[in-house]
Amino acid sequence: MGTGGTSSIKDIEKLAKSVKKELEISYAFSDTCCIYEVPERLRELNEKAHTPRLVSIGPIHHGKGKLKAMEDHKRIYLQEFIARSKVSVEGFIEFIKENETRLRNCYAETIEFSSEYFIKMILMDAAFVILFLLKYNCSNFRRRRDSIFYPPYKWFDVRVDICLLENQLPFFILEELYRLSTIFGNPPKPTLVELTHGFFTAEFNSWAAGDILGKVDFSEVKHLVDFLTIYHRPTEQKQYEEPEVITAPSIKELQQAGVKFVLSSSKHLLDIKFDRNKGTLEVPRLRLDDRTEIIIRNMQAFEQCHGMKCCYVGDYVFLMGLFLGASKDVEILVENRIIENWLPSKEEVVQLFYNLQKENLVSADGFLFKGRIKDLNAFCKKPWNKWKANLKQKYFNTVRKRALNCYWWSHKHCLVV
Repeated sequence: MGTGGTSSIKDIEKLAKSVKKELEISYAFSDTCCIYEVPERLRELNEKAHTPRLVSIGPIHHGKGKLKAMEDHKRIYLQEFIARSKVSVEGFIEFIKENETRLRNCYAETIEFSSEYFIKMILMDAAFVILFLLKYNCSNFRRRRDSIFYPPYKWFDVRVDICLLENQLPFFILEELYRLSTIFGNPPKPTLVELTHGFFTAEFNSWAAGDILGKVDFSEVKHLVDFLTIYHRPTEQKQYEEPEVITAPSIKELQQAGVKFVLSSSKHLLDIKFDRNKGTLEVPRLRLDDRTEIIIRNMQAFEQCHGMKCCYVGDYVFLMGLFLGASKDVEILVENRIIENWLPSKEEVVQLFYNLQKENLVSADGFLFKGRIKDLNAFCKKPWNKWKANLKQKYFNTVRKRALNCYWWSHKHCLVV
């Protein structure tokens, strides 16, 4: 009985030791966690929008299928990065090793790679991203045999892959390794923030305000997807306290009510303004192409996964979904140069925002455009505004018809000599 009791105590101690060892793993649920696997409810809406096509960055997609082919190119970039740097391989490895726990804590899921494998992967992927941004901005860094920037031009896929939430490295490691490399001297010039900004403004100009540097703090940027969402965090926001239903007329209904649409001079997509006195809705230009859905979905996923208090990208998607319910709504904004449509049709624009509305999270209390919607609804309810708009539309249609009739009559009765 005594022996059995001793054996039982030893078993308990062994089990407790095992449990304590598992609890020592502090990587998951860390306060610094910022890189996530996209939840299935979002992923199933568009699998391709969250899956890299050509290159894996970071541990989540590392070693998967067709992405393995780019590992050789990463090695070439790492070799070039080291050759251009004034720091030894040992120096880079030492720095990553010192920050290994911090790096692992940035990922929501526990990374099973050994310390040696993890450090090597981080170094190779970081060197690739840094050199890609550098070569993108500075063409004199490109080498003729580089298939990323020369035939077959793999940068077309790379530029999208590095913007996926599951394909991220913490921005701090990119900045620090770039700084350590002293490629441009010490401190480096341009900075990595400037290189990243240059890439985004050139590739995704609607989603990256060109004049934002110096006005927004990028010192705490978490990764490249976060870099994009920072562009859409307004400096100030007006809110109405009373709760209300969030709904708004479509663009066509607004036009019928007398609202005039004006292309805003602002490059900030969320800077939508409505002048109640003039009845003008100012909207910044939105460029839509085949990459738009991918960029929006990954920003949406980050806002939701990171538990942000206000999901500004989600708010914008919701508002545009209210505005663009039919192809006529799109047509009106295209005519007013507010939408630059590179999608195959106006119907695809409507479908795009319809699809983006699925699983989109919007808070009634913190909705960014609550004030604008309230003003638009109030404007549309005034009979005078609608009557005036109808009068103008009927008058100009009548004038136009008469002008066309006169043109037809004069040409029909003209003499040919």
